[in-house]
Amino acid sequence: MAEKVYIAADLGAESGRAIAGKFDGDKLSLEVAHRFMNIPLRLPNALSWNTGHLYAEILSGIKTIVSTYGDGVQSVSVDTWGVDFGLLDKSGALMTMPVHYRDKRNVLAFDELRQKLGDSMIYDATGLQFMPFNSLYQLYAMTKNQMDVLQDANKLLFMPDIFHYWLSGVGVAESTIASTSNLVDPRTGKWATDLIEAAGIPTHFLPELVKPGTILGDVRDDVVFDTKASGVKVVVPGSHDTASAVAAVPVADGDRDYVFMSSGTWSLMGMELDSPIINADSRRLNFTNEGGVENTIRFLRNISGLWLVQELRRGYERDGEVYNYTELTQMAAEAPEFRSLVDPDDMSFMAPQDMRAAVAEFCQNSGQPVPNTPGQFNRAVQESLAMRYRWVVERLRELTGKKLPTLHIVGGGTQNKLLCQFTANATGCRVVAGPVEATAAGNVLIQMMAMGDVKSLSEGRELIRRSFEVHEYLPKSQEKWDAAYERWMKIAK
Repeated sequence: MAEKVYIAADLGAESGRAIAGKFDGDKLSLEVAHRFMNIPLRLPNALSWNTGHLYAEILSGIKTIVSTYGDGVQSVSVDTWGVDFGLLDKSGALMTMPVHYRDKRNVLAFDELRQKLGDSMIYDATGLQFMPFNSLYQLYAMTKNQMDVLQDANKLLFMPDIFHYWLSGVGVAESTIASTSNLVDPRTGKWATDLIEAAGIPTHFLPELVKPGTILGDVRDDVVFDTKASGVKVVVPGSHDTASAVAAVPVADGDRDYVFMSSGTWSLMGMELDSPIINADSRRLNFTNEGGVENTIRFLRNISGLWLVQELRRGYERDGEVYNYTELTQMAAEAPEFRSLVDPDDMSFMAPQDMRAAVAEFCQNSGQPVPNTPGQFNRAVQESLAMRYRWVVERLRELTGKKLPTLHIVGGGTQNKLLCQFTANATGCRVVAGPVEATAAGNVLIQMMAMGDVKSLSEGRELIRRSFEVHEYLPKSQEKWDAAYERWMKIAK
């Protein structure tokens, strides 16, 4: 067959890429055709998305891929992280710059709304992990000083939905991205309007919800003019990057006795289920129920993954010490083991001005030696991430009764072989790492399902297994890791 090409625009925490997914009838391959920065703007009122810049870069990526593959290009989809959104007026224009989830406004709103409504009401309605940046709390923050904007808004769209709207002219919300907002009931897949109204947030701007794989139509005429992408379809993937990444987990058909982890800036770690788990135990343990592909539930915990490593690197770079991630990982491998441990999910690591200072303060306050070299800092956070992964695996076993012998890690974090081995050591699981580009692969896979080139998710995962390399890690030195875990449990929340 003639090669078919699908465009995945993937917006990550540091950069974005336009990726050509190429299918030759047997295997799928990915080619990064265009890279660009994704840096939020520090405006006087808020930390905001640079939305226009990102759209222009997406168009540039489409143009580059179409110029290379011509009529072979079938469709385009956009994915990124959850919770952030924009509000459109009746003309379809953005009313304000979409605010970035790390903006400081969210913490006060988070505490106030939980006191106002109670944790039971919020969790029972949406089954979502308590995170201060969820859309519910962002909207509640807006009721304090931007109620006029909420009242005048015609439609709320999450970030990938905005780009799909600009590409196609169709403004809808894709279900997996909406499911991360704290605004959707995972049992019904519909908006949790009773909760939203109880928070004092208007509901008139909530859009239609659609499933992954929905074809919105051809790209608009203006897009064709800019990119030459005539006849290219706009398809909503798992617009939440983790939903697409989990779709690309290379498990055999019917296997559900495993843990997945999408490893990047965040580590999203959990299981695929047929229905949500919403009870007192899952609320106490702060697990979340998010939508997946083919009507599955991603039952998981959000963990502050490689964000800590990224921020440590950025701090050294500010001081004129430039290291790449390979160098930092090698330094960590050579540093003393279990010297200092931290809780990666401590709020002090959410958005510190200086990650090294935050790690040092945590260690000092918990009576541990303060790291003083790049290797010690990086070993501390990577060993601590592995400890948190073990905690999540243990809680998943507790909540589901499953043995969970295997942990599938997908995403950019699979390139960190040291952390993959630490994870096997800490959890006692067989770790299968790969594919690296899981989000893009899953995005493309869902486009292929929409276009009829793949019949089901299980068939698609078979395609992933034969197309991409994976690496296996088996547990080592478990007695030492068990002892260190007992230490970690005393400092973790």
